[in-house]
Amino acid sequence: MLGQLLLATSRSALVRRSVSGFPLTRKVVDRFVAGESVQEARTAIERLRDAKLAVTVDHLGEETRDADAAAATAKAYITLLDALRPLELGRRGEVSVKLSAVGQRLDDAMALEHAREICAAADAGGSTVTLDMEDHTTVDSTLAILRKLRADFPSTGVAIQAYLFRSADDCRALAVEGSRVRLVKGAYREPASVAYQGKSDVDKAYVRCLRILMAGQGYPMVATHDDRIISITELLADRFGRRLGSYEYQMLYGIRTDRQEDLAGAGHTVRVYVPYGDDWYGYFMRRLAERPANVAFFLRALGGK
Repeated sequence: MLGQLLLATSRSALVRRSVSGFPLTRKVVDRFVAGESVQEARTAIERLRDAKLAVTVDHLGEETRDADAAAATAKAYITLLDALRPLELGRRGEVSVKLSAVGQRLDDAMALEHAREICAAADAGGSTVTLDMEDHTTVDSTLAILRKLRADFPSTGVAIQAYLFRSADDCRALAVEGSRVRLVKGAYREPASVAYQGKSDVDKAYVRCLRILMAGQGYPMVATHDDRIISITELLADRFGRRLGSYEYQMLYGIRTDRQEDLAGAGHTVRVYVPYGDDWYGYFMRRLAERPANVAFFLRALGGK
């Protein structure tokens, strides 16, 4: 119930103004967001690189309905990629893009054009792009844009949200050689007509999708902080003969940093999802909705503890 409430408020302009204007909010946001500027993001990325962690960087923002704002977001990604190029991260330093931030709500052709520009900038630096998945109304559009991008940039990845009923079929279609798929549970408020609602059902759906990806010929990116899912991933890797480097783990910036470093120390590729920018509200509220521990952290901070 709490999670559903937080997801609902993630799109509330009134709550956004209240939360954003509260001084102590910044203390909590700093746990999940690597600053507002490119330089702050780069500093965080260098620290993660030194800890042997890969990164995927998200310039925060979504659901723009303004063409100039969409173009500005694409430009921000290109500026970010230029700033990261001297770090020589290669494929260990990619970016994550929400298509709604580059015009998807206005026109698919606009979103595709801006995504191509970002993919080209990433490719020039030896890196790549993963498309974030948003609510269920955008899935078909996102997958159609993905297919067009992969014609020129075959390493372009995509996120699939396990809690959608359709996702097992999407995973089967995507589990092909060279296909990079980030599997997440899902962080949007979806109706019962399209998505599993209970935690147990979502967990089971995740494992079903994970098995499809691990059995396939693609490159699974297992986005989880759950030790049970990590154990299941290792069992599936053994069952299907996957070696280290043929799949990776992904975790959020600021969450379970000790586990991130432990997995990397054991030889796994671990990629940290690093968000930055001033449009952090929607992202922040979804992180609170995902785990009660995050809410407890927020409340402790508000109490000054």
